[in-house]
Formats: sequence, C-alpha cells, structure tokens
Amino acid sequence: MPAIHIPGHDRPKPGEVSLDEIRAVMGDCHLCGLGETRTNLVFGVGNPHARVMFIGEGPGRNEDLQGEPFVGAAGHKLDSLLSIAGLTRDEVYIANVIKCRPPGNRNPRPEEIEACAPFLREQVRSVWPDVIVCLGNFASQWLLKTEKGVTKLRGALYQVGHFVVCPTFHPAACIYHSDWQPQLESDLAMVGAWLLANPPSTTGV
Repeated sequence: MPAIHIPGHDRPKPGEVSLDEIRAVMGDCHLCGLGETRTNLVFGVGNPHARVMFIGEGPGRNEDLQGEPFVGAAGHKLDSLLSIAGLTRDEVYIANVIKCRPPGNRNPRPEEIEACAPFLREQVRSVWPDVIVCLGNFASQWLLKTEKGVTKLRGALYQVGHFVVCPTFHPAACIYHSDWQPQLESDLAMVGAWLLANPPSTTGV
C-alpha cells in the first residue's frame, strides 16, 4: 500500500509532515474491520522530535478506553524501565503497529497491519528518531521485514537506513514471563549505551 498523501505535500521529507496532519488524515478510520469494534482510535503520544521511538503491537483495553498507548499494566512497566536507557516518558514517542484494539486482544491480522502501515510509516518519518525500539514480534517483524521471532532477533541493534532498530520483548509479555524481563532490561541498557556513544547533532536540521 503506498504512503498516504497529505494535501500540499508531494513526497514529504523526513519531519516535513506533522503528527497532527497524519492524525487528521486518519480521521475516523475504517480502512479495516477494527474501526467497527473499537472505542477510540489510539494514534500515538509523546515527544514529536524524540530520539527514541517505541513501537508496540496494538491497544489493549485501557488504551482503547483512553485513546492513548501504553496506559495499562504494560505501560506502567515500560515507564519503570525507561530509566535503564536514560530516558523518561516525556522524551520518547510511543505508537503501535495497529491503532485500534482487536476484539479480545487477539493478534492483529495481516490485513489490519497492512491497512495501518502507511500511517505508522508516516509517524516514523515525522518523528525521524535515531533509535526505534520494537516491542514484541509484530513490530519487530514489520520493521525488520522478517518472519523471525523476537527471541531470535533481540540482543542486537540493526541499522535500517537512518534508523538503529532494537527488537525486544513487549513489556506485557514480561508480566507473564518474568524471566524475560532481564533480557528486556539488557536491550534497553544497550539502547542507552548507544545514545551516550552517539550524542545528538548540534548543527540542527
């Protein structure tokens, strides 16, 4: 599916299209069946110029009700772990592969991911982070274009064009598999070390 077209923006450059413009294009999105069952569309939240962008799977019950990503138990766990990477919640941007909650929190279907993908691509282009942390299988497989699971992908940083990509476990998974949390913490520490070793440019854009 081609990138969404923002009126007045032909082949937008990184950061040229604002998050507000992308959200406006989404409107009351019904490109897939999830538009019929959601309570709220959950677009994304955070610093529009963040160095680090987190991409999760999709909204859960609390996110669906509040219209904001990572506000439930997984969000609280993520908040508690951000300091490992030297980050705070207001410094990062958080989005999901899909913007609407699947009924019963089931896995997103390929056609639902495909329908949402152009909007996520434009979010990434707008924020233009240095590092993208992929939380769980769906985000990792989408961005790295692989069928490998996150258990095989994690523990390393991948260069994808401009972006450094860190695939790791979803915080929700670590709630049920506590033995995975040290690995998530190790991955976030790796992100923090990369940020320290690669300070932001002082020349601006």
